[in-house]
Amino acid sequence: MAAATALEEAAAPVGALCGLVQDFVMGQQEGPADQVAADVKSGGYTVLQVVEALGSSLENPEPRTRARGIQLLSQVLLQCHSLLLEKEVVHLILFYENRLKDHHLVIPSVLQGLRALSMSVALPPGLAVSVLKAIFQEIHVQSLLQVDRHTVFSIITNFMRSREEELKGLGADFTFGFIQVMDGEKDPRNLLVAFRIVHDLISKDYSLGPFVEELFEVTSCYFPIDFTPPPNDPYGIQRDDLILSLRAVLASTPRFAEFLLPLLIEKVDSEILSAKLDSLQTLNACCAVYGQKELKDFLPSLWASIRREVFQTASERVEAEGLAALHSLTACLSCSVLRADAEDLLDSFLSTILQDCRHHLCEPDMKLVWPSAKLLQAAAGASARACEHITRNVLPLLLEQFHKHSQSNQRRTILEMLLGFLKLQQKWNYEEKDERPLTSFKDQLCSLVFMALTDPSTQLQLVGIRTLTVLGSQPDLLSSGDLELAVGHLYRLSFLEEDSQSCRVAALEASGTLTTLYPGAFSSHLLPKLAKELHKGESDVAREDGLMKSSRHFYCLQALSAISTHPSIVRETLPVLLQHLCQANKGNMVTEPSEITAICQSLQQVAEKCQQDPESYWYFHETAVPCLFGLAVQASMPEKESSVLRRVLLEDEVLAALASVIGTATTHLSPELAAQSVMCIVPLFLDGNTSFLPENSFPSRFQPFQSSSSTQRRLVALLTAFVCSLPRNVEIPQLNRLMRELLEQSCCHSCPFSSTAAAKCFAGLLNKHPPGQQLDEFLQLAMDTVETGLASGSSRNQAFALLLWVTKALVLRYHPLSTCLTTRSNPSFFPKHHLFLFPSDVKPNYLKGLSHVLNRLPKPVLLPELPTLLSLLLEALSCPDSVVQLSTLSCLQPLLLEAPQIMSLHVDTLVTKFLTLSSSPSMAVRIAALQCMHALTRLPTPVLLPYKSQVIRALAKPLDDKKRLVRKEAVSARGEWFLLGSPGS
Repeated sequence: MAAATALEEAAAPVGALCGLVQDFVMGQQEGPADQVAADVKSGGYTVLQVVEALGSSLENPEPRTRARGIQLLSQVLLQCHSLLLEKEVVHLILFYENRLKDHHLVIPSVLQGLRALSMSVALPPGLAVSVLKAIFQEIHVQSLLQVDRHTVFSIITNFMRSREEELKGLGADFTFGFIQVMDGEKDPRNLLVAFRIVHDLISKDYSLGPFVEELFEVTSCYFPIDFTPPPNDPYGIQRDDLILSLRAVLASTPRFAEFLLPLLIEKVDSEILSAKLDSLQTLNACCAVYGQKELKDFLPSLWASIRREVFQTASERVEAEGLAALHSLTACLSCSVLRADAEDLLDSFLSTILQDCRHHLCEPDMKLVWPSAKLLQAAAGASARACEHITRNVLPLLLEQFHKHSQSNQRRTILEMLLGFLKLQQKWNYEEKDERPLTSFKDQLCSLVFMALTDPSTQLQLVGIRTLTVLGSQPDLLSSGDLELAVGHLYRLSFLEEDSQSCRVAALEASGTLTTLYPGAFSSHLLPKLAKELHKGESDVAREDGLMKSSRHFYCLQALSAISTHPSIVRETLPVLLQHLCQANKGNMVTEPSEITAICQSLQQVAEKCQQDPESYWYFHETAVPCLFGLAVQASMPEKESSVLRRVLLEDEVLAALASVIGTATTHLSPELAAQSVMCIVPLFLDGNTSFLPENSFPSRFQPFQSSSSTQRRLVALLTAFVCSLPRNVEIPQLNRLMRELLEQSCCHSCPFSSTAAAKCFAGLLNKHPPGQQLDEFLQLAMDTVETGLASGSSRNQAFALLLWVTKALVLRYHPLSTCLTTRSNPSFFPKHHLFLFPSDVKPNYLKGLSHVLNRLPKPVLLPELPTLLSLLLEALSCPDSVVQLSTLSCLQPLLLEAPQIMSLHVDTLVTKFLTLSSSPSMAVRIAALQCMHALTRLPTPVLLPYKSQVIRALAKPLDDKKRLVRKEAVSARGEWFLLGSPGS
C-alpha cells in the first residue's frame, strides 16, 4: 500500500508536466513554457524529464507539432542553460544538429535551442566547431526571417567569445562559412552584429586565408551607408551607428587597402555629399593602420581627389574632412620606417603638394589662395619633417610677396597665411637652435611684423599683433633688441583711441602673454613708461583736456593689470597701482569716483591673474588688503574740514569696487593663510585694532559698530566682502560678539547701505556656520530681531531685508527652517505680520519673480507644471511693467513650440495679448510679442484659422514701425500667418 502511494506521488509531477506540454504543443498556449522553465529552475523537473514528456511531440510526423515541441524545449533551455550537465549538453547538441536537416518550419526553434546551448558553461571542447559546421552546411541563412538570422549571428558571437581557440582551429573555413552567412544581409539590426563579428575576425587574428577579398566584398557592399531609420523606430538604430561600425571594419587591416582605396577615391569623386564625407572620414581612419607600402600606388589619385574637394567644394564640412584626410596621409607617410634603399614617399608627396599650391600663394586677391594655404598647413601640421619641408619652401615666398604687394588688404592676407605656418612651429620641439626652420628667417619676420604694426590699417595691425605673439612664443627666437622694439610697439598700441579699440585690446592681451615669457624685457622697457604715464596723470596732465586725461589714465591702468601675468611683474605693478591710489587719497589730483573704481578694477584683474600662483596670491593679499582697509579707515575719520576726496572714497560705487578687490583677493586663500588674515581684520572692526594697517596713526579710534557717524559704519561692506569670501572651515575670532553687532547694525534705519551690508555679512556667516547649538542660538536671535524690526515702523524695511538674506543663507545650506521662511501660507512665523509680508498690492512683484524664475527653469521641469502655471503667465502679460512682459514673452515663445496642445487651449487669450503688446512703447516687448505671434503658427492649424484674418489685419500696423528690427519681425510673422492653411504649409 505504501509503495503504491509513493508511485502515485512520483507520477503526479510528471503528469502535471505532461499536461503543461500538451497545453503548449496542442493547445497553442504560451504560458506553460515559462511555467515549465520555472519548475526546472526550482528543481521540480529535470531537463531529461522535459525531453521525455515531449517525446511524442518531437517525433510527430506533422512539422508544426514538431516545431512547437522543439520550441518549448528551446525556451526552457534559454532560461536554464546554466543548470545543464556536460553529458546533457552533448546529447542536446547531437539532437539539435540532427534537427537542422528537418522541415523549414522547425528550423527557427532549433536555432533558438542552439543559441541557448552556445551560452552553456558545460559545453565540452569540439562541439562549438561541430555546431557551426552543421549550420554552415545545412542552413541557407539568408532565406530565414530577420529574427532567425539574428539568432545565427548570436550563436557565432557567443562561440567567438567563449571558444576562440577552437574556432581558430578551423582556419579559413570559419571565415568562409561566416561570409556565406552574412552575404546578402540587409537588416540594420543584424548588420550591426555582423560588422562586430568581422571586426573581431580581423582584430583577434582569425585566419582569413585566401578569402580577404571576399570578406572585404561582403562588407564593403554596404559602403557608403544609406539608411534612414523609420519614424518611432523601437530599436533606436541610427545611421551613424552603422557608419561607425562599418568604418571600424574597413579601417581595421592594411590587407583591405588595395580594394578599399580605389573605392574611397571613387566615392570622393561622386556627386553625393554624404558619400564624400564618409569616404574622407574612412580614409582618415585607415591612415592610422596603413603604411607607405599600402598607400604608395594610390597617393597621386588620393591627392587629386582631396585637392579638388578643397578647391571646388561648396561645403565647409567636406573641406574640413579633406584637410583632415590630407593631414592623416602626411602623418602616415612621416611615421613609416624607411629602408636605406627605399624611396622617400613623404618628400615626393610634399613636393607634389607644393608644386600644385605654391603659385596660388602669389595671388592674394584670388579665391584659391586660402584653399592652397589650408592644404599646405594641413600637411605641414602632420609631422616635424613635413613642417620643416613646407616651411623652408613657403616662408621665403610669402616674405617676398608681402614686400611685393603694397595694399594693406593684400598684405593682411599674406600675413595671415604666414601666421598659420608660424603657429605650426609650436607643435614641434627642436633640440638644437640651428635645426629650427624659423631661425634663418628671424630678422625678415621681425621686420615684416613691425611694418604691419605701424601700418594705418587696423586689420593689418591686428594680424601683426597675433603674429608677434606667436613669434615671441618660439623659444630663444627674439633677441633683446627685437624684444625692446616689440615692447615699444605694444606700448604705443595700448594707448590707441576708441576708434582702434580692437587693436588696443589685442595689444593688451599680447602684452600679457609675452610678459609670462619675457618678464625682464617688460620690467625694463614697459613698466617705467607706464609708471611715468600714471605720474603724469597725477600732475601736468591734470591741465590737459579732461577726456584725454581720463582715457590715457584708464588705458594705463588696463596695461598695468594686463602685464601682471608673472610673479616678478606682480611685485612691481601692485605697488605702482597702490601708490597711485594713495596719491589720489592724499588729494594730489582731482579725483572722480570713476577714476577710483578704474584703479580698483585693475587691482581686481591683477588679483584674478594671481589666483593661479599661491605665492603671488598671498603676496597680493597681504600687500593690497591692509592698504585698502587703511585708505578706507582714513577716509572714514572725522575731520574739521569736509574733504571732497573723502566723500568719493565712501561713495557706494567706490566701496563696492574696493569690496570686489578684497573679495577676489581672499576667496582662494588656503585655510592657514586665511586664518592669519582674519585675526587682524575682525579685531579691526570689533576693537579698533589698526596695528596691521600700513599707516595706522589716525586722529580718532575706528569703531564702526559703536560710532554714531555713518561714515565708519559704511565700511562694514568691506568686512562683508572679506568674511564672506573666507574658506568655510576658517574660525572667526569673537564670533558671538561679531554676530550680535552685525544684527544690531542690520536694523539701523539711518544708513540703509551699512544695514544691508551688515545683513549680508550676518547671513554669510550663518551660511558657513557648522550645525549645532550655537547656530540655533544665532537663528533664534535673528528671528527675534526681525520680529522686533517688523513691529517698528522705522526699521521695517531693514528687518525685511535681514529676513530675505537669512532665508537665502538657509536655503543655500538646505536648512530645514528655510521651508518655513519661504512658505507664504505658513503662519507659524510672525503671525501678526504675515499679511504685511504679502500685501495685495505687491502682486506685480510676484508675477515678475515668477516670470523670471520660469524663464530660467529647464523645460523638462517646467512642462509638467504648465497647465497650472499658464494662467499666471497670461496674467503677467497684463502687468504694466515692461520687464515682466518681456520676461513672460521670452518664457512663452519656446512653450508654443514645445507644448502646442496645452497652449492651444488658450489661443484666444494668447492672440489678443500678443497683438496688444505688439504696440507696446518698449521696442524689446514689441519684438518679443511679434516673435510669439510667429511661434503661434506652430499650433494646430484648425485652432488658428478662425483668427487668421484678424491677425493679418492687426499685423499691418507694425509693418510701419519706426524701428527696423520691429518691422523685420512683423514681416516674418505676417508672412507665416498668410501661409496658414495653404497647401504644403
